[in-house]
Amino acid sequence: MRFILNWLLISIAISIAAYIVPGIEPFGQADPWLCFAFVGLFLGLVNALVKPLLTIVSLPVTILTLGVFQLVINGLMLELASWFSLNLLGAGIAIDGFWAAFFGAIVISIVGGILNMVTQDAQA
Repeated sequence: MRFILNWLLISIAISIAAYIVPGIEPFGQADPWLCFAFVGLFLGLVNALVKPLLTIVSLPVTILTLGVFQLVINGLMLELASWFSLNLLGAGIAIDGFWAAFFGAIVISIVGGILNMVTQDAQA
């Protein structure tokens, strides 16, 4: 049940990022909400499988930049999730470049954190 809730929250955060950040938009033959759901699924998988390894490898750079490089990693994870979604399922989000992914990842992190706080308060 928690997996489905996290998937829904990530999908909502991606849709808000697509609305706020220029350069991120739904792409493919599916409805926009389905595009956001596909990317949300792949973002959850990429964050669970690839991001920990990449975080460990980039730890020296993250320490040197006082954690700012973690934002770059989040942007790369969003780009990777978008790539998987578009190439495996044919629908997802189109990201115009690195800066769109960078700012989109920031928006997704903020909105996702707020949504997680709201749902944890509701479950308590």
